[in-house]
Amino acid sequence: MRHLKLILAALLITANLTTAIYTSAAEAQNQTTAPPRDGNNTRATYAPITGGVYKIDPAHSSINFVVRHMMINNVRGRFTDFAGTINYDDRDLAKSSVEFTAKVASISTDVARRDEHLRSADFFDAAKYPELTFKSTRVVKQGDAYQVIGVLTMHGTSREVTIPFKLAGAIKNPRGSRIGIEGKTTINRQDYGITWGQTLDGGGLAVSNDVAVELLLEAIKSELAPETPATN
Repeated sequence: MRHLKLILAALLITANLTTAIYTSAAEAQNQTTAPPRDGNNTRATYAPITGGVYKIDPAHSSINFVVRHMMINNVRGRFTDFAGTINYDDRDLAKSSVEFTAKVASISTDVARRDEHLRSADFFDAAKYPELTFKSTRVVKQGDAYQVIGVLTMHGTSREVTIPFKLAGAIKNPRGSRIGIEGKTTINRQDYGITWGQTLDGGGLAVSNDVAVELLLEAIKSELAPETPATN
């Protein structure tokens, strides 16, 4: 009987030890494979940004704006139909250039009635001026900061604007080399002849003249080998 108790005790100790080993191994594996709880704390290793033509990827980009409404709140909007290219010169940044075009009719604030008003002659007059465009004239680097200076044409008027921006990348994937661009600036809509507005009884404007513009862009340079032309 005593030997039986010793055998049972040994089996119980072995079972508990085995469970503890497998539990510790599983926890260690989970800690290794689990993604970081805060992705912003991770660091990416970027490849050098090589020179060439990068096309803006609309699926991962947005052209946004913000205006002040009734002096109490910000209203956001965006253009959903746009295209652009970045000619990046990795030997002389100043020789780089940027161009993009947005379809005015694609303006969206997620309120259909307001969007129709913005497309009307009171604001953008999309029927008469169907596109807005930006074409850079120069790119400058000041310390760790970048600026692109160029001509923004909207509502039939062209004005020079300066857009400070940040550059990230490159990231390689099967489609090619990707870079990220984040730019912000503020324009006055009155400068472009968009003058509709109402003055509030207590002072101020129903729609602000200042418009904050935010560009969140991804651009890709295809590095796929071109197809060989068919021969007869």
